[in-house]
Amino acid sequence: MELYGTVMETPVGKITLGSDGIYLTCLHFGEKQDLYSREECNTILAQAQKQIREYFEGTRRIFDIPLKTNGTVFQKQVWQALQKIPYGETRSYQQIAQEIGNQNACRAVGMANHRNPIAIIIPCHRVIGKSGIPLGFGGGISVQKKLLELERRIQK
Repeated sequence: MELYGTVMETPVGKITLGSDGIYLTCLHFGEKQDLYSREECNTILAQAQKQIREYFEGTRRIFDIPLKTNGTVFQKQVWQALQKIPYGETRSYQQIAQEIGNQNACRAVGMANHRNPIAIIIPCHRVIGKSGIPLGFGGGISVQKKLLELERRIQK
């Protein structure tokens, strides 16, 4: 199957979007052209770009792009739980583990969070340490802080 991709500039730097033509399959920080076979902006990628721009402008809080993730059953449970975290709020790794019914799986939740293939839309940036501070993020802690600040500022 051919994968389509495009790179867009955002207030937190470049991001790479990937699609199989039907679903959005990835959103990664940075320019990662090795993730797709054709640089082409199809309907799904155009829709994703529009919604991401709206997110950064503060006019979009919920994404409605069709997503396709590849992962284990556990990872998909975590990613579904992440999508339930309200805009502008955060949860700890422990809270996510409890939500999916496995309160001892904090580290596994962290690994699933790290492997999230569709950042921002599956809001892994909203997961922080139980002390209330960001512990790690694929786009870097500074990007995580910017995303959280954006959401908190616009939420008010």
